[in-house]
Amino acid sequence: MEHLKYNFAGQHVPQKFTSILVGVVGSGNLEVLMEPGQDPDQCTISITTSARGFGPIWEAVAQNFQARHQLAGVAISINDMGATPAVVSLRLDQAAASLPSPAGTSA
Repeated sequence: MEHLKYNFAGQHVPQKFTSILVGVVGSGNLEVLMEPGQDPDQCTISITTSARGFGPIWEAVAQNFQARHQLAGVAISINDMGATPAVVSLRLDQAAASLPSPAGTSA
């Protein structure tokens, strides 16, 4: 198993929320868990994957996600069993869509 971790500065802090889980670990799939983060200015993405050597691809997918959503105060854990980058992006977007709107905005 390979473990990767990325930290990104963000601007959109969701209102208080409980953990969000999307996807299921299984052949060719993954699960994404979003939880309130420790740092209100950062989005942390931690990845555990069975596919070794794909760090640059994971980093690109994580950067693309953060560029779209600009999350802060969120910790994301990904448990992967060989999902494609498109599936990773889909699951991340599904989890982000379940977050409450940032404080001071409406959905």
